[in-house]
Amino acid sequence: MAPKTKPSKKPKPSRTPTKRKSTVTTVNYEPFLLKDLKDIDYAAGYLTAALEEGADVFLLAVRQVAKAQGGMTALSEATELNRENLYDMLSKDGNPRLASLTSILDKLGFKVQFSRKLEGKRAA
Repeated sequence: MAPKTKPSKKPKPSRTPTKRKSTVTTVNYEPFLLKDLKDIDYAAGYLTAALEEGADVFLLAVRQVAKAQGGMTALSEATELNRENLYDMLSKDGNPRLASLTSILDKLGFKVQFSRKLEGKRAA
């Protein structure tokens, strides 16, 4: 018959109080971003960086730029697109047609331009 072993004792928790971490206040970044996006060159760099992150990030960035450059109502009037449709197109799950997207970008003061990748392989 095997000898009985005593279960190991768990260490008792320390009785010293833990230090509470100070809370950090957060600041809404949107007013600062919208102020920066009024500068067309800053907005162009912002859109370029957003496009490199992915389509969903890019569409949300276009929406932010539109908001900074006069708002969605003004953009819908300029593009002759329905304002609610603009919100849908420029949402995270939006799927705008190329013609709509180029019209939006044109009215915001941007053009789509392609350049050759410096490295990497081509598909064909």
